[in-house]
Amino acid sequence: MNLISSSTFPLTLKFYTVLRPLSPPSIFPSLRSRVSALPPPHPRSMNSSAVAPMPSSSPSSDAAKEPGDLLVQYVVLRRDLIDEWPLGSTVTQGCHAAVAAIWNHRDRIDTAAYLSASNLDSMNKVTLEVKGETQIRNLAEKLEAEGIEHKLWIEQPENIPTCLATRPYPKSFIASYFKKIKLCK
Repeated sequence: MNLISSSTFPLTLKFYTVLRPLSPPSIFPSLRSRVSALPPPHPRSMNSSAVAPMPSSSPSSDAAKEPGDLLVQYVVLRRDLIDEWPLGSTVTQGCHAAVAAIWNHRDRIDTAAYLSASNLDSMNKVTLEVKGETQIRNLAEKLEAEGIEHKLWIEQPENIPTCLATRPYPKSFIASYFKKIKLCK
């Protein structure tokens, strides 16, 4: 009886090589040649605390941080949706944007520091609000033009821009881009 189908074999093989890179069991006679032909596992598939963050090749990838400067992530919600939608739905939009911004820029040094074990219980976010769709799109365009990395969350299938979040930046660098936007209350 064949316990491993051909469709699950590559997945099993990947787990086997990452979790236990010892000699393959004898029930897979050709596994040794398959394992040796695989590329080494990507550092992100290992324990992230043991891997240094990969620097980005982009010159503006990480802002200059002043000593003692906080890393902060800005989240901007739409006031019209806050007033019309249930609170949970609006909060969820902010969560989507914040997580997507972090995921999309996970290779940045500031993002890695923001997510480090020593910072995990003291993350800083600033939640702001704009009036509506036009204002959030204008903000996204302004940030794009200035090279500020962010995620404009577009709710699907409605195709509605609901929220914007930056990746983590030093507060001294990023705060000036949001000084005219109101705190969300």
